Amino acid sequence: MTYHLNRRSFLGLSVATTAVAALAACAPAPSAPAGVSRILPTDPLITAAEAQRASTGKTVSQTLTAGPLSTTRAGTDITTWGYNGSLVAPTLRGSVGDQLTVTVANKLTESTSIHWHGLAMRNDADGVPGLTQEPVDAGTEYLYDFKLPHPGTYWYHSHVEMQRERALYGALIIDDPQEPLTYDKEWVIVLDDWLDGVTGTPDDVIKELSKGMGGMGGMDHGGDNGPMVMGHMLMGATSDFLGGDAGDVAYPLHLFNGTSAEKPETFTAKPGDRIRLRIINAAGDTAYRIGVPNQQLTVTHTDGFPVEHTEVDAIVLGMGERIDALLTVSGGYTPVLALAEGKAQMAYGLLSTGTGGAPARADLPKTLTGKVVHGGQLTADPAVLLAAKAPDRVHELRLTGGMANYDWGINGHRFDMAKPFEKAFDIQAGERVEVKFVNDTEMWHPMHIHGHTFQIGETGARKDTVIVLPKETVTVQFDADNPGQWLTHCHNAFHAERGMMGVFSYLR
Repeated sequence: MTYHLNRRSFLGLSVATTAVAALAACAPAPSAPAGVSRILPTDPLITAAEAQRASTGKTVSQTLTAGPLSTTRAGTDITTWGYNGSLVAPTLRGSVGDQLTVTVANKLTESTSIHWHGLAMRNDADGVPGLTQEPVDAGTEYLYDFKLPHPGTYWYHSHVEMQRERALYGALIIDDPQEPLTYDKEWVIVLDDWLDGVTGTPDDVIKELSKGMGGMGGMDHGGDNGPMVMGHMLMGATSDFLGGDAGDVAYPLHLFNGTSAEKPETFTAKPGDRIRLRIINAAGDTAYRIGVPNQQLTVTHTDGFPVEHTEVDAIVLGMGERIDALLTVSGGYTPVLALAEGKAQMAYGLLSTGTGGAPARADLPKTLTGKVVHGGQLTADPAVLLAAKAPDRVHELRLTGGMANYDWGINGHRFDMAKPFEKAFDIQAGERVEVKFVNDTEMWHPMHIHGHTFQIGETGARKDTVIVLPKETVTVQFDADNPGQWLTHCHNAFHAERGMMGVFSYLR
């Protein structure tokens, strides 16, 4: 498919841009190489780039109220934070070129924001406090207002500290007006690992992890009975597929569209229906192995972009990644499994045709084998391949740190939002940028770049988040066609919070 851009008149600064201007006015000028300046979110180039994006003239509006909520899961009363009083946030939906206007009403006791994960959209709406906007203070409202740039399965979430580890996230679906897929129904699925209000809070977890594990000696495995829980730490969660350590946080629950395993969500269909699954991993520390027992999935998209259709027995989805897949419904009940990779836990939902009985959780398989891949191993649909071009600029991002001191970083540098341009990765508009993610650590990392989609290798999938295994190098390329300041980071929430972040910074 081809994305056409309509030329429109130059637009004034939006409400969001005006707020960013206030931030920039009171902030020190960011350092940049001699003779050049950084293209900040307040720059007219941001509005000019937005004016070039396709427009339908239609507007999709939503108010999202971030606030406390109470609910019950697995017999436990939970008090947490979410949008609009629910553990399952509204699914936002529009078509390419629609204007999305979202008013965020902050009823929390601290500031917040929303990041629109995977969208190559205007920089001043990217939702990173201290980089692209002021934080949305408690008791205030904030307007996000931007065009939906390209079709696919995306999501939105808070980009303030550990807030995404509560329920401050939701699905964002952008329809393709020239949709090539044929299917009968669609099931949007959001997966999450959950502990808030059950065993502690996300802030408790990061406080414990931040002490490191250097003094914990040989406590590095769970023995024959699987992983072992020590406080909020999970010892011995291992996955050969992920190259060793699968994750380090103990979660009592895994959620499938907000439901836990004792009461799985049920989706109804008719025998023979073709279902489009849109699956989003909103977890903080867990990869999910997704599949249907004794039936293959046809993977059609990863991170919103089409791939060559691939039949798999299961696909492993890292935090922040999405996949679209087609599934033909059999009679009775069909379980859609999301196995917590290396953690001996699961979330699942059921497809029902109205006959037979639902399988008991204890009877569901604990493993999915056969052809198992992750999104970074897929091949892009030729229609979305980048034009062949030698890179104009190459950046090597070495992923560094470890569990001993819990001191994650990039190129040995722990990111500090108070100094976001320190060791920034400078680029200029029009360049083909090559990024080498070099994993020097003993753990896998799902690496995410804001505001762009990249291509893996010469023919690999177009993505915005990619799994980088221990001691592995993944080389990606993107076109620098969206000016501004864009975060890059590990989408393990705890690795990012402890410093595995950086900024791709456009220079004038």
